[in-house]
Amino acid sequence: MRLFIAIDVSKEAHDYVLELQKELTGAKLTLTKSFHLTLKFLGEVTPAQADEVKKRLEKVQFKPFTAKLDGTGVFPENGKPRVVWIGIEPHDIICELQKQIDEALHGLFTKEKDFQPHITLARVKEVHDKKFAENIKKLPVKSMSFEVKEFKLIESQLTSEGPIYKDAAIYSS
Repeated sequence: MRLFIAIDVSKEAHDYVLELQKELTGAKLTLTKSFHLTLKFLGEVTPAQADEVKKRLEKVQFKPFTAKLDGTGVFPENGKPRVVWIGIEPHDIICELQKQIDEALHGLFTKEKDFQPHITLARVKEVHDKKFAENIKKLPVKSMSFEVKEFKLIESQLTSEGPIYKDAAIYSS
């Protein structure tokens, strides 16, 4: 099974991000249909590994917090853009939660390098406008907040019509 750990965005933020995707021009894109903040991608795991992950994630503790959409950009910042994203604040609280998850899974998975809290808006297939990345960074983002009271272990099944997500476990604050 293919697993990752994430925070879901509110329905209001989800709907807003769908609208924001319409502003993405100047490239051939694969638009994301479901939005979440990935804290850690685990990839393919066995059922026994999944059980161990579930058990270890129960030890992660955090207080509820308010997240906020914050700016847009591309990965990588220099070179050919491959991903269009929208940032999420508060950076320090989200990074601390991600660090706790990394520590809880120590020995099972490698630690994240250069974690950047974000929601993927689109994957870039081909750029038509040389100012594409520059224009993405200038997109105005509505200051929208949502409460974070849980994170999830999510199973992702890849299909020809895009991934199908199923909650494998939910961890509340």
